[in-house]
Amino acid sequence: MEATGQYWKPVWDVLAERGFELMLVNARHVKMVPGRKTDVADATWLAELLEHGLLRGSFVPPRVIRELSDLTRYRKRLVKAHTSKGQRTAKILEYAGIKLDSVVSHLVGVSGRAMLRALIAGERDPEQLAELARGRLRTKIPALAAALEGRFAEHHAIMIGLALDHFEYLERSVVRLDERIDDLMAAHSAARDRLDTIPGVGKRAAEIIIAEIGADMSVPHRRTPGVVGANVSGQQHHRR
Repeated sequence: MEATGQYWKPVWDVLAERGFELMLVNARHVKMVPGRKTDVADATWLAELLEHGLLRGSFVPPRVIRELSDLTRYRKRLVKAHTSKGQRTAKILEYAGIKLDSVVSHLVGVSGRAMLRALIAGERDPEQLAELARGRLRTKIPALAAALEGRFAEHHAIMIGLALDHFEYLERSVVRLDERIDDLMAAHSAARDRLDTIPGVGKRAAEIIIAEIGADMSVPHRRTPGVVGANVSGQQHHRR
């Protein structure tokens, strides 16, 4: 079977469940083999190459590892969107002349979020808004009051409200993903904990490593697009 995007995956699962011996072939490798190749003749061509021993099977992780890969990659995208929404909120405040992020280290933390919700609800008094600070941030109430003086209008309230709602939705989605990842990772908790002992590798990074290369180092791996992970440049990286 040729590895074509995501299209091979459902067919692979159906055939694997029925006991077929399967081989996933790198499309790039097939193209490099001499011979005429068209979309119509793909299946016949692959069968002929296999007869002559010209194909190499690629590594296909177990279903759990593939699911973990989907989850951890999606989590990465959501975390990126989550960060982007926080930055967007800061830009809207800047446009309104409010410098809250110059005093509050975490703009959408407990204190910052309480002030934002009050602004959205119609509160405009800087001193009243500053009084919503919690914990150690209360020592900065005068600075907060000064930072909250601006031109916050209804337009800014709508924009901040939408951004904050989306921000909180993304937070809940990441929590759901974390819970599912924890469930699937239970069988590989020992490997994750060993990876976690490496300096600079935390729990989430260890989970990503396992999701991309699996936990069984005895399995030979060959390059297959879409089966194992891509690095930030978009190129595939694989176990040797």
